[in-house]
Amino acid sequence: MSPSPAERIRIDKWLWHARFYRTRPLAQAAVMSGRIRLNETRVEKPGHDVKPGDILTLPRGAEVMVVRVKACGIRRGPAKEAQSLYESLNNSVLD
Repeated sequence: MSPSPAERIRIDKWLWHARFYRTRPLAQAAVMSGRIRLNETRVEKPGHDVKPGDILTLPRGAEVMVVRVKACGIRRGPAKEAQSLYESLNNSVLD
């Protein structure tokens, strides 16, 4: 059974809601540049959907961050709310 449309969100919008990028155009540019991976596959379209359970790999300064999407989110809220949208896998996956 596939997730309903309410359980999916554009990758650029999710990255902005989760506060990985300050603005949505910056998130779109990062996706279009091919720097973001979704479930180990490079994504180049900002309209690509993500859903809970997906794994995202993205650059954060000099590091590479690996996160699991926990929720789609409905707005760009405070940092605490943004952190509830994902689970960091850096320590468990890369170490």
